[in-house]
Amino acid sequence: MKRIIVIGGGIAGLAAAHRIDELARAKGLSIDITLLEATGRLGGAIATERVGEFLVEAGPDSFISEKPWAINLCDRIGLSHRLVSTQSAYQKIFIVHHGRLVALPEGFFLLAPTRLWPFIRTPLFSWPGKLRMAAELLLPRGELPDDESLGAFVRRRFGGEALERVAQPLLGGIYAADPDRLSLGATMPRFKEMEREHRSVIYAMWSAQRQRAKKSETGSGARWSLFVTLAGGMQELVDTLNARLPAGSVRLNCAARALTLSADQKNWQVAAGDNEVINADAVILATPAFRAGHLIKPMAAEAALDLTNISYASTATINLAYRREDFPRAPDSFGFVVPAIEKRKIMACTFSSLKYPGRAPDNCILMRAFVGGSLQPHQFNQPDADMERSVRDELTSLLGVTAAPIFSRIWRHPHSMPQYHVGHEVLVKRIEGALQPFPTLTLAGSAYHGVGISDCVRTGEAAAEIVFARMLAPL
Repeated sequence: MKRIIVIGGGIAGLAAAHRIDELARAKGLSIDITLLEATGRLGGAIATERVGEFLVEAGPDSFISEKPWAINLCDRIGLSHRLVSTQSAYQKIFIVHHGRLVALPEGFFLLAPTRLWPFIRTPLFSWPGKLRMAAELLLPRGELPDDESLGAFVRRRFGGEALERVAQPLLGGIYAADPDRLSLGATMPRFKEMEREHRSVIYAMWSAQRQRAKKSETGSGARWSLFVTLAGGMQELVDTLNARLPAGSVRLNCAARALTLSADQKNWQVAAGDNEVINADAVILATPAFRAGHLIKPMAAEAALDLTNISYASTATINLAYRREDFPRAPDSFGFVVPAIEKRKIMACTFSSLKYPGRAPDNCILMRAFVGGSLQPHQFNQPDADMERSVRDELTSLLGVTAAPIFSRIWRHPHSMPQYHVGHEVLVKRIEGALQPFPTLTLAGSAYHGVGISDCVRTGEAAAEIVFARMLAPL
């Protein structure tokens, strides 16, 4: 019997193990799947807690429906009927501007406006800033380097205000990164392609918006909102995948300590737990990049160094529950983001119970703030009591909430957000090239080709398909 070991029990590792089981069943093969997880639970940053009638997310609360891999996985494992879209009545997003909340103009998408009148009326930008952004329609194509920072791209096309007031805080919520170090090609390649194909990014976005409107008129629009979740929280995805794996395949509290290749280069040995060596025909490393680098260092030192050079940021999620009556003015949006130039102690805040139904009783509001990231690492290092006090001070200042919360929960995610710095795509290609002499060893996870849940599902399933095919290929 062939054995595949998956190291890492986050969503990428679970998706990989499940895909191996799917492929084996489809071919009528017996494959021994062993998933090693160093901690006492599966899911990595994903965790859902029930607190009375509240449903609280410790980490990711949703995934993007435009990327099909997580949606397709939910279809295959019987979770489609549990998918929940965002509540359309609250789809506004606010941005902190000079100490108060200002709505993001309707039709403004990440970097640029697609509707004229809301853009003209917004107080988020000065008139010189608005004119500079509008001038993007007339700018020629840039030199289109192989890669540039997202900050440099936004400044070049739209000016400094667009970056500081909107692009940085919106993208900070996704990557917890410094836009002046973030790779455009690795994070937002569609904007690079828009400039290449259409010259003007604004014009390209207008064209895309018209096409979406036509699809909507013909009834062929998106089935789901841009972000979707599960009725019982993201833990449902973890628990369902775990339940579908063969009995006994998951080993918790069993860290992989070392990885070696046999002398004939046909088998792997994984030193795991306290004093155990497990033999395998193939291995999938679904760990953080620095951990994968440690494991492969004896056989691929240069790739190991590249893996450890992928840096990570640390973030914390602070969930707070309030009564609606605690707010001088009841929130009516998904939440708000905070530009770094505002020098606040939080990066963003989501009104979880307005974003998705079933997260709190009707007379309450559940919200979660985000702290840390690459631009504010000192905020992550606060003790819990100081962190909660800082968040509550910000909520008092911005929302007028002075009451104590019904409850609060703090989850820390150290070294959880890989930073896709300029040159990231070249770095990943070099790592993957260096591992080609080891065809039954693959990488999966958020460090390589996307940080979202759907991206992690894709890398896990792709890694499973690669090692499955190579392991069974005739010599």
